[in-house]
Amino acid sequence: MSTLLLALAVVSVGLYAGMMLIFRTGIMPALARVSDEQFAAAMRRINEDVPRGIFVTTMFASVLFPVAALIVPPEGGRTSLQLWLLIGGLALTVLNHAVTAGGNIPLNNALATSENAPTTDTEARAAFETRWNRLHGARTLFVVAGFALLVASAVVDR
Repeated sequence: MSTLLLALAVVSVGLYAGMMLIFRTGIMPALARVSDEQFAAAMRRINEDVPRGIFVTTMFASVLFPVAALIVPPEGGRTSLQLWLLIGGLALTVLNHAVTAGGNIPLNNALATSENAPTTDTEARAAFETRWNRLHGARTLFVVAGFALLVASAVVDR
């Protein structure tokens, strides 16, 4: 059971990290080249559609499975290195979620609200893009590093 839980932890965090990375390396650079109106409209629609189904399931699984893997030790136990790698991977993933909840989501909400406000899309983009990208860069780094630690915890010799 512990092997399965650790495998599910690695897969779920890997999927979540991949989503963060593609946003950082593909989607946001592409959106950087469009007009303010196109950028604001696209980000509003993305922020409406992304936090659903598979994304939310993967996001919760990226914490649930590492916690479960931590709670259910393998037969014969684990080394202190394996334990610290697992704890580190979980901590970095949780840190990713903290940045998301405390930084990116409030910016997403402000951008959504600006659609019906007297602000222009240029003003909305100026208040959003740089801050959102900075926070997204940090959370991407956290979850990719967390993924690497979880992989290491799964492959390090017992």
